[in-house]
Amino acid sequence: MRVASLSDFLLQRIDRSCGKPVNRQLYQVIREAILAHVMPVGLQLPSSRDLARELNIARNTVTYAYEQLMAEGYLETRTGAGTFVADTVPDQIPEVAESDSLRPRQAGSLGLSERGAQLVKQAGAYRLQWGAFMPGVPDVTAFPNKVWSRLQNKYWRRSRSDLLTYGHGSGYLPLREAIAEYLRVARSVNCAADQVIVTSGIHQSIDLASRLLADVGDRAWVEDPCYWGTRNVLTSLNLKTVPIAVDAEGISPRDPDLRHPPRFIFVTPSHQYPLGQVMSLSRRRMLLEYADMHNVWIMEDDYDSEFRYASRPLASLQGMDTHDRVLYFGSFSKTLFPGLRVGFVVVPPTLAGAFATGLSDLYRCGQLLTQAVLADFMAEGHFASHIRRMRVLYAERQQLLREAIRRNFGDALAISGDDAGLHLALLLPEHCDDAAICRQAQEQGIIARPLSGYYMKPSRAKPGLILGYACVPSEMIGPTFDRLAGIIRGHL
Repeated sequence: MRVASLSDFLLQRIDRSCGKPVNRQLYQVIREAILAHVMPVGLQLPSSRDLARELNIARNTVTYAYEQLMAEGYLETRTGAGTFVADTVPDQIPEVAESDSLRPRQAGSLGLSERGAQLVKQAGAYRLQWGAFMPGVPDVTAFPNKVWSRLQNKYWRRSRSDLLTYGHGSGYLPLREAIAEYLRVARSVNCAADQVIVTSGIHQSIDLASRLLADVGDRAWVEDPCYWGTRNVLTSLNLKTVPIAVDAEGISPRDPDLRHPPRFIFVTPSHQYPLGQVMSLSRRRMLLEYADMHNVWIMEDDYDSEFRYASRPLASLQGMDTHDRVLYFGSFSKTLFPGLRVGFVVVPPTLAGAFATGLSDLYRCGQLLTQAVLADFMAEGHFASHIRRMRVLYAERQQLLREAIRRNFGDALAISGDDAGLHLALLLPEHCDDAAICRQAQEQGIIARPLSGYYMKPSRAKPGLILGYACVPSEMIGPTFDRLAGIIRGHL
């Protein structure tokens, strides 16, 4: 494509009468053209001023599209030269997959099955679920209780029997419609309401998908380090979890891994847990093409994408998927409160019926009244307002924690994952025993999780502390970390 013809190409595809913002249309048309190789690597784009004049639109409209495309890695700027299509084409993917034998079964102990014994041994659930610095827990004291109570009382006064019985199918339809609308706008997820399956949270979503799409002994790639719950759910279903190292661009499978395609690839691309990296566009495209080539299912956990502080939220991996290989997981545990126990999985249209049946038959779901209240909470705009308020609050608390770290250690200790989310990782020198630090901290009433405990492969384990700041009152962050810093110094 020549630069001179780009404006004609765009004019043919932008519809000013459809009601969709032109800046969003411009972003999507250019992105799709890059993914389809219509706009090749290295193509120079016109300046925002020139393109705005050729399209007869405001310059800010073009600037928005360019900045979002650069943020996601599709475009790059070269000093003094201009804006170009970035090279994000993945390396060649091996086409031949080798078979792999199943791991021999070992006897359990104490009456537990092998998988039961393994689950108990690797249990990651923590007895304390509130306080400084518990990661992954929002500030439930800031939840708009009065609004929720008003909406809930409305249903109790009506006494609807259909909301008090077992649930059947995918969940309460108005809630699925509200979730689908929110995901389309906020996360660029391609979905309709009938693709949304309402569950009790991420664990049930993984369990349901694994039971319906995998057999005993199938391989599942997981990020290393990763969320302990993911690993334990997969292992308890007798799936073979394969730890794949994480680098600055996200999950990083090597050639030996690629020659043994798994059934699942589980990733947290928008904010890797627990390290916090954002998966690069090149790595995203590689995973999608690899999944399509080898019939692999990608499980995308978008667990805290709403809370991004340093840049715009990035589009979901599912939104890039043109082959229906991505299952998109989410919940309201971070955005509202964990005790709500409402989550969801967005599945390809061809799987929607099977997942609805599986959900009903395996779990005999209910909580329809809670789902109805949540649907109204979202439809009336309370959900979006709450997210905006909490984003400001959490950004302030993260800044206070970072300042406390710098005040105590300067630049001696690195911080990872502070662009988004409800936690950050404080990296420690190799000789430090992060588990011992956490045990001492707990004796003083301070919660910290050891980074090394999130690794499956001991040789890769790095010491560090996972520190949550969302549920800590702002005035307590500095003094509490000062106490924790005294413990850390004893191990440096």
